[in-house]
Amino acid sequence: MTHPDDLLVAIAAMVESRHSSQMSLTVVIPGAVITGRLAPEALWKQRVAEVLRDSEHLGRFAAAFTSLQADDDHRPEHGDRPTHLHFHVARILQGSFGIPDTGGMYRVALEDVSAWTVGDIGYSDQ
Repeated sequence: MTHPDDLLVAIAAMVESRHSSQMSLTVVIPGAVITGRLAPEALWKQRVAEVLRDSEHLGRFAAAFTSLQADDDHRPEHGDRPTHLHFHVARILQGSFGIPDTGGMYRVALEDVSAWTVGDIGYSDQ
């Protein structure tokens, strides 16, 4: 989409303003279907930084996510519309299973979403 769906932008703004991570969503983007729960951007960055910090080889990249939090004057609580969806406990649906098994952290540009539905689409390994 060249112009993000206004209803989807409103959902993203509500997740940001209420700091909720309970909204399940499935989106279609070029090359993938992602299903999972939305998280506020600050919480998403914090969780990614924690994972990186725990890695011996990737720990230094955690600073990129924590330093960005200090520069978040563009956040929706300051009046701007969100530009991205932040998924946690999310999977890329591939055939009849989801990747990764445990769920991952994905950042999706709202303008790239071509279709979406409320809810987390289940999958089966059988």
